[in-house]
Amino acid sequence: MSNKRQIFIGGTITLLGLMLLIGSIFKVDVGDFCFPVGLILLGVFLLLRPRLIGPDESVQLKLLGDIRRHGDWQVADEEIWIGVGDVRLDMTGADIPTGETQIRVLGFVGGVRLLAPQGVGVSVSSTSFFTDARMLGQKRDSFLTPIHLASDGYETAERKIQLQVNCFVGNIRVRQV
Repeated sequence: MSNKRQIFIGGTITLLGLMLLIGSIFKVDVGDFCFPVGLILLGVFLLLRPRLIGPDESVQLKLLGDIRRHGDWQVADEEIWIGVGDVRLDMTGADIPTGETQIRVLGFVGGVRLLAPQGVGVSVSSTSFFTDARMLGQKRDSFLTPIHLASDGYETAERKIQLQVNCFVGNIRVRQV
């Protein structure tokens, strides 16, 4: 997502929150107060988010729909925000750099599918409200409990993918071919 779009969305949310807050000042209902404050904080977070991530890390935002990557593409540190939808990353034809590459997926309801080539170490972490994770023959279901799974030989692998998923409801599938 471009910085201009991110500033626009963050500014709009902040302005909306401020307007709701000013309208709520004359009422003493806690719900009327908390919702605008939440919007203000979300807007400020979106405005400051570009300064919090690394300089070489890209951010992609999609509220509805799927994000798919396959074929010949460059794998790099990345943060993906998705409202409702799936993230499908086929890395079998991708250029995966040496070292550890971090991919963070944040969203409300989403599925993450990762297809990695043999010899690439894969680590999956999830801190979702509900998580259904299947990775290389391992299966974990979680309710309010963090999950961490890693492929055999992850620590010694030359190329590593670290997948972090934070969703309200997350469905994670990882395979190696």
